[in-house]
Amino acid sequence: MSERVVVTGVGAISPLGLTAEQTWQATVQGQNGIGPITAFDASEFSCSIAGEVKDWDAESFLGRRQARRADRFSQFALVAARDAVADSGLEITDENRTSIGCYIGSGIGGLLVLEEQVHQLRDRGPSRTSPFMIPEIIANMASGLVSIDLGLEGPNIAIVTACATGSHSIGEAAEVIKRGAANVMLAGGAEGAIGPIGLAGFCAGRALTTRNEDFERASRPFDKERDGFVAAEGAGVVVLESYSHAKARGAEVHAEILGYGLSADAFHITQPPADGEGAARAMSAAITSSHLDSTDIDYVNAHGTSTPAGDLAETNAIKAVFGGRIPSVSSTKSMMGHLIGAAGAVELTLCINSIRDGVVPPTINYEVPDPELDLDYVPNVARELPVKHVMSNSFGFGGHNASLIIGAV
Repeated sequence: MSERVVVTGVGAISPLGLTAEQTWQATVQGQNGIGPITAFDASEFSCSIAGEVKDWDAESFLGRRQARRADRFSQFALVAARDAVADSGLEITDENRTSIGCYIGSGIGGLLVLEEQVHQLRDRGPSRTSPFMIPEIIANMASGLVSIDLGLEGPNIAIVTACATGSHSIGEAAEVIKRGAANVMLAGGAEGAIGPIGLAGFCAGRALTTRNEDFERASRPFDKERDGFVAAEGAGVVVLESYSHAKARGAEVHAEILGYGLSADAFHITQPPADGEGAARAMSAAITSSHLDSTDIDYVNAHGTSTPAGDLAETNAIKAVFGGRIPSVSSTKSMMGHLIGAAGAVELTLCINSIRDGVVPPTINYEVPDPELDLDYVPNVARELPVKHVMSNSFGFGGHNASLIIGAV
């Protein structure tokens, strides 16, 4: 019989806060974390707003040397990982470090450093290119740096599945523990790609909203007037442990990983099929692996990016999976935007707190119902609700689908 896998620590950095608890409290209050881009002049872009992390001073968290040698996404991962370990009360020692691993991915990786170094090469020549450029830009470096920082010598890889990265990383890390290859895994995702080239690419692909003047209401998942997502940044990391290991050391258990499903659309590089068939298969697989019935799910934290095609596909997928008994559904991206590779991990920390507090976060900016999207999206105000089992969905460019189910212990 495989090991049960539980969550004993959480860490998050988001446009709504520098900790998991700050992010959760802002989410429950329906606060907006989206605003005009401050990192660079975005006035000529069709979308000039984003969910930026506020008051970020990497050197104050990491020191000057480490901060200068890590791209922004890796900086976020390092701090979120430290917070998650602190929350777990886990002591990492020479005796246990080989049984503690790390699966932290990124959807895009070090795009900011890459863009900076392209300018450096063009303006000053190859001899002035940073020797740290390659280590800073590769997407596996968040996982690598966290393992170095904390001394984790167990399994270590980095998953890259665009917007599904965080959820895939957590699901696959849980599988590592289930098969006995590690006792503890740090898992999640990180993203820090709000720069000119990244924004230009998303704008060119017409993926982003153009509600620049109305930025507080720009991210509006499932609303009839939705017109694209809002790019965001941050990181989410959870500490996963075998239940037996957590109990043996007297750890506080936040939740249990009950189910994990994944699938491919095999349809289009950026668009899902309108019927959401691939997403539905991932959700159904998660329910099957959890040994629950669909009626046991109390809340679905939707992928819900505020794109016309994506929100329709996910709604249809939820209908196909849950039939006549559909739980409450909400998208927290309405408040913080889309954290790409970090989204699923940050959102899982919210799901854990939803179980803890008995509160379902809202979908803010839900103002004009879409006749084709007719579920209970918990509009605009958080809802007190006994929550025992939660499903969290993440779907990425390339047709990558992941669904996680967690439960109270």
